[in-house]
Amino acid sequence: MRAGDVLRFFLELFAFFSLAFWGYMAWPFPLPGIFFTLGLPIFAIVIWGLFRSPKAVIKSDPVGRAIVEIAIMGAAVYTWFSLGYPVVGVVFGVLALVSGILNFRRENAS
Repeated sequence: MRAGDVLRFFLELFAFFSLAFWGYMAWPFPLPGIFFTLGLPIFAIVIWGLFRSPKAVIKSDPVGRAIVEIAIMGAAVYTWFSLGYPVVGVVFGVLALVSGILNFRRENAS
């Protein structure tokens, strides 16, 4: 296990937390707030597990994996901007971008 893998794991967890936090803060309770707070991160976790995890159920090419990762990480970045925390969004976005590029290069090294 490399330091990049640990960083990547925590970035994934933070992305899922970001989606749940956005659902909690952006939508009125009880409905539809509960659906977004619980449903959005669960949906993202399922999509990540199906297409992007190391033991993905549905194998895809590098472009497909990149699209899934960009969509989920990009959504997490958007949540922080929409909640009025652009610094968190920028820091998370830069870390996710660097981690994603390094991981992509490692996965596709010939």
